Amino acid sequence: MIFRAIAGFRLVASDPARLAAFYRAIGFDVGEAAPIPAAEMELLGLPGAGSRIAMSLGQSCVDLERFDLPGDPYPDDAASCDLVFQHLALVTDDAEAAWRRACEAGATPISRGRPVTLPQSAGRVAAVKFRDPEGHPLEFLQFPPGDNPDWKGSGVIGIDHSAISVSDVAASRRFYAQHGLSEADATVNHGPTQDALDGLDRAEVDVVPMIPADRPPHVEMLGYRHPIGRALRPLSPNDIAATRIVWRSDSNGLIRDPDGHLHQLTRSIASRY
Repeated sequence: MIFRAIAGFRLVASDPARLAAFYRAIGFDVGEAAPIPAAEMELLGLPGAGSRIAMSLGQSCVDLERFDLPGDPYPDDAASCDLVFQHLALVTDDAEAAWRRACEAGATPISRGRPVTLPQSAGRVAAVKFRDPEGHPLEFLQFPPGDNPDWKGSGVIGIDHSAISVSDVAASRRFYAQHGLSEADATVNHGPTQDALDGLDRAEVDVVPMIPADRPPHVEMLGYRHPIGRALRPLSPNDIAATRIVWRSDSNGLIRDPDGHLHQLTRSIASRY
């Protein structure tokens, strides 16, 4: 099974309509609710029916899903280093303005205070992490002018990557390489700005980008050397924390990475998935 490109992301919500209002407020275009196809419910192993609201941010796609059989809420004590952590990094040309809008719309901070600018060794990006009203982690990411040609425009522009906390960087490297991704330049991030960004003390984290042939978005592995994150219990696809990356692939399927994060594969050539 080859991960050719990220087609989109799927977030589970207890109240998709209310959550969609939050995403509309921070810059997403929001569509109408539609049923989840029966074949996909079978793939997920869930009884009953489900519905999803399609959203877009530039060329990036995100669906909000609700199921007849509800899952567990997002753990309210989860930290950035815990293996349940998986965020979507939203590119903006003004992290301060985007952050203010998110706070007004009901975001909960992960970072300590306002956006921070990371040092040269971490790319000089301005960033801030937060949660949507149901607990899903997000990040605003502002690149220095001219540093990333993939992103042009104003406001909140698109999704650069999904960052996933991993317990064993080497094992996760092998997993993603076996599925067709290539590794970009890795860094070890630490220091006061990293602490402020992650809302942690003495954070030290390996950041390893894994790039599909057709990008963006890409996957970013976060291997925390300190503090050591708590293990990820097996998530059911209907749990609020069970974010799925949807990949264009050579087959259909649902697989987990070495830490249990969900990946949905599709051969669909439809305009969205």
